[in-house]
Order: sequence, then C-alpha cells, then structure tokens
Amino acid sequence: MQPIHTLARPIKLFIMDVDGVLTDGSVYITDAGDELKAFYAPDGLGLTLLRKSGVTLAIISGRDSPVTAARAKDLKIHHVLQGAQDKGAALANLLKTAGVALSECAYIGDDVIDLPILRAVGLAVSVPNGHHLARLAAHWVTAQSGGAGAVRELSELILFAQDKLLAAYAPYLGADISPKLEIV
Repeated sequence: MQPIHTLARPIKLFIMDVDGVLTDGSVYITDAGDELKAFYAPDGLGLTLLRKSGVTLAIISGRDSPVTAARAKDLKIHHVLQGAQDKGAALANLLKTAGVALSECAYIGDDVIDLPILRAVGLAVSVPNGHHLARLAAHWVTAQSGGAGAVRELSELILFAQDKLLAAYAPYLGADISPKLEIV
C-alpha cells in the first residue's frame, strides 16, 4: 500500500458521512419529535480550512436530517446527498456533478453502509469507533473518534500532504511565529 501522505496529495473532493463521523453517532429526539445532534466545532474549522485551500466538500448520508442540512449550510458544504441508502450510487452521481476522479476523492465513514465508497475512493478513512469492516476497508484509521476530532485530523492530513497546512494556519499564527508543523 502507498504511504498515506501519497494518497492524500491528489485529493480534490473530501466526502464524509455524518452520524458517527461528524457526530459521535448519537441522535437525540425531543418529545416534540425534533432531532438534535452535537457537532464538534474543531472539525468545522478543519473543513473550513480545507474548503478555503481549494478542496471541495461533500456529505453522503444514509439519513435525511434537517440538522445535517443546517450544519452543511453553515460550513458552506456545496454537495449534500441525504437519504442515500445506496451510497455507491450516490457516489457515482456526485462524481458526475463534481467532475473529479475516484483517485481524487477522500471519504471518511464508520459503518457497513459506507463500504461501497470506502472500497472505491483514492483515500478511504474510518474512525476508531467505527464498525470493524469499515476500519478494515480503510487505508487509514484516525486516532480521534467520530464526533471528537476525526474530521479535523483528516483535514490536517490532507492539507499537510498538499503542502498547504502552514498557509492555512498562517492567519492565526502571527508574523513572529515560524512553527514546524508535522502530522504523525
């Protein structure tokens, strides 16, 4: 297998699942029937930095959720495919719309429904709290769990592999700081 940085270098489209990846997998339903989810803010910053660096963002989720739509709008995620029970078909439609090759796609998923995408893309990633079959299909498993920094970790890996991490952080570091950034 190629080194993970080599697989991350050509990524132009970052696709993610939601429940178990952008969240810890918990779905809260109020007495009124409203759905609640908790999103990890540092993941959002990682996605924003990726988007600003030129990587297109997308969601393919098996569930249809207004909460997901709101979070995607907040993060300016252009491609949002919800209610996708056949994620392989959703990926094929997304590729036509986005105009990228499979080798230019990264996907992070956590369950068996994600296997068709994990087996197809150039960079397949799962989370340590994901289903064991998703972890086996992945090129890489993040150290951080879903909903607790996994998306940020992958965002930084891609930025680092593309030599864009320091530039992405430059506005926050100040002129006097010249850090040596590396991803372990």
